[in-house]
Amino acid sequence: MLICGESTRQLLRLRQGPARYVGRTKEAKHIMSDSSWWIEIVFLAMLAGFIALRLVSVLGRRTGHENPAPTGYPGGPAEVAAPGVTGIDARRPAPLDLPADLDPALREPLQAIADADPSFDPARFTEGAKAAYRMILEAFWKGDAQALDGLVSDDVAADFRAAIASREAQGLTLDNRIVRIDSARIVGARVVGMMAEVTVRFDADLVAVTRDKDGNVVAGSTSDAVPTHDLWSFSHHMGSADPNWLLIETDDEA
Repeated sequence: MLICGESTRQLLRLRQGPARYVGRTKEAKHIMSDSSWWIEIVFLAMLAGFIALRLVSVLGRRTGHENPAPTGYPGGPAEVAAPGVTGIDARRPAPLDLPADLDPALREPLQAIADADPSFDPARFTEGAKAAYRMILEAFWKGDAQALDGLVSDDVAADFRAAIASREAQGLTLDNRIVRIDSARIVGARVVGMMAEVTVRFDADLVAVTRDKDGNVVAGSTSDAVPTHDLWSFSHHMGSADPNWLLIETDDEA
C-alpha cells in the first residue's frame, strides 16, 4: 500500500509536473509580454523625440536664404491711391507746380488726379488741350467726322456728326480758321469715380465764314477775326493705359 501510495504520488507528481511547467511558462510569457509593451512605449517615445529634434534642427535653423516673414504694411501705414486706380504707383507724388493765377479751389482736385496718375502735369495737359482744340475744330469745319475718332466722346461725336449732316443737307460749307489762341487755362477739375474731368477755357480769335453751294459768303467775314471764348471739358479714365483725354462737353462763354 505504501508502494502503491508512493507510486501514486510519483505518478501524480509526473502528471502535475507538466501542468506546473505550463503554468509557469504562461506566467513567464505574461511577464515578458508586459515587459515588451513597456519597451515598445519607451522606444516609440525615444523615436518621437528623435524626430522632433530633427525637425527643429532642420526647420528651425536659419540659413540666410529664407524669405522675410510678412510684417503687414512695410515702412508704416498703408498709402492709399485714388479710387478706381489700378496698376499705378500709390506713393504720393510731389505737390503740383500750378500757375499763380489758378483758382486755389482747383489745387485739391488737380492734386487728386496727379495722385492717381503721376504722369499728369497741368502745363503739359494744357498744351495738349490746345492742340486738341485746333484739331477738333478743323475736323468739324471740314466735315471730317472720321477725324474726330479718338478725340471726342461718343455723345460729342454724335452731336458733331448731326451738325455736319445738317450743314451738308443745306449745301453749306464752313471756311473757318484759327488766327491765334490767346490763352488756354484750367478753370475746373474734379474726380468722379474712376474718371478725371478737367475743364479748359480757350480765348481765341477765329475767322468764321459760311458759304453756300456756289461758294458765296452767306455769313461772316473773310477779313475780320472774331474773338471767341469756349469752355471745353475733357475726361480721362484713370485706370486706363490709354493716356488720351476725350472731349466730353463744349460750351461758349461770352
